[in-house]
Amino acid sequence: MRCSFPAEPAGLTSLRGANPVSKDENMNLLAQITRYKYLISVLLAAVLAGCLLFCSAFATPRDTAAESAPVGSLATAGAEPIQPIPQSIELDSQKVALGKRLFHDPLLSHDNTISCSSCHDLSKGGTDARVHSIGINHAEGGINAPTVLNSGLNYKQFWNGRAATLEDQVEGPTQHPKEMGSTWPEILEKLRGNADYAAAFKASYADGVQRENVKNAIATYERSLITPNSPFDRYLRGEASAISEEAKRGYQTFKAYGCSSCHQGVNIGGNMFQKMGVMADYFTSRGNTTEADWGRYNVTKQERDRYMFRVPTLRNIARTGPYFHDGSACSLDAAVAVMAQYQLGRPIDTDKVHGIVAFLNTLNGEYDGGRP
Repeated sequence: MRCSFPAEPAGLTSLRGANPVSKDENMNLLAQITRYKYLISVLLAAVLAGCLLFCSAFATPRDTAAESAPVGSLATAGAEPIQPIPQSIELDSQKVALGKRLFHDPLLSHDNTISCSSCHDLSKGGTDARVHSIGINHAEGGINAPTVLNSGLNYKQFWNGRAATLEDQVEGPTQHPKEMGSTWPEILEKLRGNADYAAAFKASYADGVQRENVKNAIATYERSLITPNSPFDRYLRGEASAISEEAKRGYQTFKAYGCSSCHQGVNIGGNMFQKMGVMADYFTSRGNTTEADWGRYNVTKQERDRYMFRVPTLRNIARTGPYFHDGSACSLDAAVAVMAQYQLGRPIDTDKVHGIVAFLNTLNGEYDGGRP
């Protein structure tokens, strides 16, 4: 299968009178409140700037002209919807090393052919660069593999958010018949029969090879996969020359068009759910709707969650195509055009698309000091 897709406003849907509000809705509500606070802060900043400009016309000239603070400086950081990734995080290095070994070992699959890294290849932006991943017995999955990079910054895992933690996420691929197709008894038997693994687990966990310890080791490694120091993060920290003028214009368009209402925070996404096709019917236009397209509905069975997906991170987005849960957009230009039409309901010209893409290309970070 190849990517082929061509190139009501989001609101506080949790406020439904007396209807009970779920934990997921509360998380969405908090994320949306955050974005509205950002918009309000921008408006207030604009009003303040206007007042200052008006007052400056009558002020006494100063000998030294004031320099405008770059985006990301202490003077402007509070107004930005995106925050830089921390340079490092504290994790148990021994568990990280064990988790890394497990992540790359096909031993965890039923036929010893598929590892976690088969679908989440760090050299491909933490994905497999396919529309759908290929599992054991050459079985094709039904959804695009999201990146594992910075996955520890997501508030839920999988496109439909069915896993609350990275530990929970390990349960899915290891046992899915179209992915690794194994079982926990089988996995534990293999690991306990391997002297090196038995010793490594004993060194990190008092009770050795156990289901929860396997999950924790892999999850700990995945949490280590942060990609700081992108050109845009350096720009946010005050390095004005870190990105091009076109990328700066693209970032302003990204905010002005409303892209940052969903793509914000440290991970530039991953912290809320949103409907695919807010302003127009994406799935009717694309055709051939599948069960995977139902999104969060597959988890909650609530009609309001049909076509709802966890907003993906935009970190390293230039390396993680094809795009969307269905892998239908082959390029960033196509993805931006689709988002403008179906999520924002706004026409967008080629120059603005190119500007936003230039900005998106500045989001490629580093892993262990180099490119993933």
